[in-house]
Amino acid sequence: MAETVLQQTPAPRAAVQRMHAYHPPLSGRQGLRLDFNENTVACSPRVLEALGRIAASDLAKYPERGQVEARVSQHLGLAPGQVLLTNGVDEAIHVLCQTYLDRGDEFLFPTPTYSMYEVYGSCTDASVKTVPSDADFAFPLEPLLAAITPQTRLIAIASPNSPTGTVASRQQILQVLHRAPHAVVLVDEAYYHFCGQTVMDLVGQVPNLIVARTFSKAYGLAGLRLGMLAAPVGMQQWLRTVISPYSVNSLALACLPAALDDEEYLQWYVGEVKAARTEMVESLRQLGVPQWPSQANFILVKIGPKHAEFVQAMQRRGILTRDRSKDQGCAGCVRLTVGTRDQMRQAVAAMAEALNEIGWEKA
Repeated sequence: MAETVLQQTPAPRAAVQRMHAYHPPLSGRQGLRLDFNENTVACSPRVLEALGRIAASDLAKYPERGQVEARVSQHLGLAPGQVLLTNGVDEAIHVLCQTYLDRGDEFLFPTPTYSMYEVYGSCTDASVKTVPSDADFAFPLEPLLAAITPQTRLIAIASPNSPTGTVASRQQILQVLHRAPHAVVLVDEAYYHFCGQTVMDLVGQVPNLIVARTFSKAYGLAGLRLGMLAAPVGMQQWLRTVISPYSVNSLALACLPAALDDEEYLQWYVGEVKAARTEMVESLRQLGVPQWPSQANFILVKIGPKHAEFVQAMQRRGILTRDRSKDQGCAGCVRLTVGTRDQMRQAVAAMAEALNEIGWEKA
């Protein structure tokens, strides 16, 4: 009897079919990387030294994250058991959604913001609810509070927010936490080092607070995929039930302590970015390019209808930028990562040429 050949592949879950796929432009990234908010230089030299000490036998073993998580807890002044290392903050968001979102629940967050909140939220049977910011992109506190319902199960607040660079104040975050005691409130502090505002000290004191951090930005470890969730021990037991025990690889675990120990390198890079950001704000003002105040390592600018032409013109000059014009409220906008002062002076010179090439005119 001839074998029956299926004519159609099995369909995925309905929630997956409804998802908005996220396809970041990650191929052919040559030149000055001002498109993904990475460290634009390199990781600490101590990280490379740590990599050099890894033996072949180390790679034959499954990764063990417990000792490094204890080291991170100590570094952040948290209690043992309050830190969960993840495969980037993306996995952290995914684990939170899988842990807390069920049919009939609501996942609430302001927009525009990090795309993966919607991606992972829509992969569950919960409803994704968004609250648009005003034109100034300030944190929409009152509309967000008004949108909280008994069905709200998870709230995400990125502070500083991407792609806008705006922050939610400590008092605003506390208001959200107190308004929704029945919901988990994630405060995503991926860009913490470039602004210095945090609620990490409230972890364990406020029972529904979880804080995320990444080691991809200031620490320059984006290629190793390292993030973390800080949460009360009671929450962590459920997160650890969902997460794969092997999702953080051995190379990343070996390198993280070395990155944490090199405080001098971290402070140098963060200092460079802050100084370059101040210079960049003034340079953009002189060019007449509209911008929004940022407390992160990037600046959102308004190019207008020629945003795509601008991105291409910059790429021809060896500088990558990120078109954010499809984000909620960001029509015509482009995001520029801020690197060192020398790098940004190069970027400003290229911007002047690119704007002239595309015939851009001040609004």
